[in-house]
Amino acid sequence: MSTIVGVQFRNTGKIYYFAPGKLTFAKGEGAIVETARGLEYGEVMIANCEVDESEIKGELKKVVRKATPKDTANYNSNLARRPKAIRDAQAMANKRNLDMKVVDAEFCFDGSKAIFYFTADQRIDFRDLVKEMAAPFHCRIELRQIGIRDECKMKGGLGPCGRVCCCNCCNTDFDRVSIKMAKHQGLSLNPTKISGLCGRLMCCLKFEDEYYAETLKFMPKLNSDVTTPDGKGKVESVDMLHQTVRVRVTLSQEESTVNEYTLEELGIKAVYPDHSCEGCGGCGTKDQAANDVADESDATDGDEDIVAELTEE
Repeated sequence: MSTIVGVQFRNTGKIYYFAPGKLTFAKGEGAIVETARGLEYGEVMIANCEVDESEIKGELKKVVRKATPKDTANYNSNLARRPKAIRDAQAMANKRNLDMKVVDAEFCFDGSKAIFYFTADQRIDFRDLVKEMAAPFHCRIELRQIGIRDECKMKGGLGPCGRVCCCNCCNTDFDRVSIKMAKHQGLSLNPTKISGLCGRLMCCLKFEDEYYAETLKFMPKLNSDVTTPDGKGKVESVDMLHQTVRVRVTLSQEESTVNEYTLEELGIKAVYPDHSCEGCGGCGTKDQAANDVADESDATDGDEDIVAELTEE
């Protein structure tokens, strides 16, 4: 067994495992950790706990120390620099007539490197832009082209349901979403009604898909014949959440009625697979963070196309 802490570097970003050594952390505390791009400030999301070594890929990086008030002030200072940095970078791109939109900026903990995320419809040759940006920012400049889903995750907004976008408030990663999930849930297949702010299928289609897919296996199909306590009839609609069925029961050749029945009344048994596990009791917390070891990553979450870097001499 190995003792780990789970550290997150961005809101709703992935959780990475680190070796705490002799340090003890509580959830929400700041930590200075060693990553592939140097020292970084992160927030502890999983306090000290033991996991099986089979859940860890690669060698764990170490936690250097607990974050001090000075470290926190430095981190907040870097966050405060981001809005102006985004505006300045966009102005420089516009000056060179580059068809790109600067979405976000990120400064390394020690201020030696700045990473700018942008979207564009096609590949952008921004080598001259990188050279121009190095002078005012006095650090290494890195530009990363991201997709529209990543832009929505970084900027946030309100989804069609009126709530904050899932990718910006609770999703740590993008799950595969398909139109088949909308079919399982009986939703409209009109793309405008099942798409999020990014124009892609809504992430929330994935949340309950497993339940609907399993429930569909034993729910009666529409227009199928079933036997009810009141006689035989045809299924007119099903309620997947309440697991009830509306059936048109034939009373006579000229008379019929529509009644609602539970699965038990129709003699149907609901059977679901057992998804519990001994490791985490089904909560999925460990699975969410498992194997996200920071020595394989630079602790950022963009779909990245690293094209150029420059260090000002």
